[in-house]
Amino acid sequence: MNRAVMMRIAACAVMGLGAALLIAALLLSTYTSGKIAKIPLDIEVTLISNGSGAALDPESLGGEHAVVDQDVPLVDQQQIGVEAPANADVVTLQAGSSLRRADRQKDSGLLLAIVDTVTLNRTTAEAISDDTHPGGSVQRPRNYDDDTPPTNIALPHEGLSYRFPFDTQKQSYQFFDPIAQKAYEANYEAQDDVNGLTTYRFVQNVGYDPDGSLSEPVRYPSLYGHDEDGEISAPARMWHIEDADPDEDITMVRYYAAQRTMWVDPVSGTIVKTKVHANHYYARDPLKPEVALADYTVTSSEETVEAQVNAARNERDRVALWSRVLPITFTAAGLICLIGGILVGWFSLPAESALGRRWRDSGDGADTGFFGGFAPKAPPPGPAPGAEAETEKMPAQRPQLDPPAAPSESRPADRGTADPGSDPA
Repeated sequence: MNRAVMMRIAACAVMGLGAALLIAALLLSTYTSGKIAKIPLDIEVTLISNGSGAALDPESLGGEHAVVDQDVPLVDQQQIGVEAPANADVVTLQAGSSLRRADRQKDSGLLLAIVDTVTLNRTTAEAISDDTHPGGSVQRPRNYDDDTPPTNIALPHEGLSYRFPFDTQKQSYQFFDPIAQKAYEANYEAQDDVNGLTTYRFVQNVGYDPDGSLSEPVRYPSLYGHDEDGEISAPARMWHIEDADPDEDITMVRYYAAQRTMWVDPVSGTIVKTKVHANHYYARDPLKPEVALADYTVTSSEETVEAQVNAARNERDRVALWSRVLPITFTAAGLICLIGGILVGWFSLPAESALGRRWRDSGDGADTGFFGGFAPKAPPPGPAPGAEAETEKMPAQRPQLDPPAAPSESRPADRGTADPGSDPA
């Protein structure tokens, strides 16, 4: 195999590799990146928020008056994990949320608790819900001495829950509130820096106006079968109503309102920080709270923020690897291979042309050698030239019969004469 052929083969191989790299880059930037930008299936996080507020003392309900303590330290805890179904298209998140008084131990300090389950589309982060598949549920509350297994109540979800979609935009999103059992708009407010991470700040108002004043509070949808905690009748003295007979039963309705601020990583949709101002209260007029169950403000702890920022960065790196780093690397390598293959093919043309000339110059098309004509030429077929060549016959010298011409006067005479008796032949 001569040098020109080897160069052509090498050029084709290099250009083929370059084309394969370019195709891989195109697939990574289109098809593969869409498969990577999905909600992970291994979510297992505990989110802690700390704050303070007014809180009802549960032990006072057995006395003459309900006691509402002010400036109570509060801890909001949310545990989020993955449940079935969870596959390539959907993921089911179960979130257990509780609000506790930090100055009380165990169940004596528990104020609020809810277990919410929702099935989300892994790409859009929106709840999957229809008439036959509600896409979510909440656990029915149990008494302290109830040992029966928990039961779920079907609860249709809509909009987003517990996170935002990948590539979050500066717009409004419907975000589901499991306490109000309804989705409310989360409006984009501004772009903020959280622990070195660029985030979008969204604000959701449930029953509040943008100024933080009560506007349309939600009547609390009780999870008990007979609305035991949604509407309560008790003597006026229990409610601290002074302009009524202390023994007169007064019916109070429970209302709920919240203003939720969320800082979201726009790349992965991870909520890295939250601030919640919520108010659970009893009142006869929804716009005039009378007895607070929990009126508080809590903000994500530093440990939670740091953990969520790290999780968001990991998601960013994973998405960037498949959607930017590898496609750019493969594109650059593919272009280099294509250009290199073209150059190798171009330089093979002079070599092939030179070999062609030597081929023609050899007369019979014999190969003139790998390095350009240094190989010996093959002898023609047939017997050796020396064996068949005719012997050249030399003519015999004839005797000179006539005497030599006399020397001219200008030439000196010969010093000797030839022997007349000798034979010149």
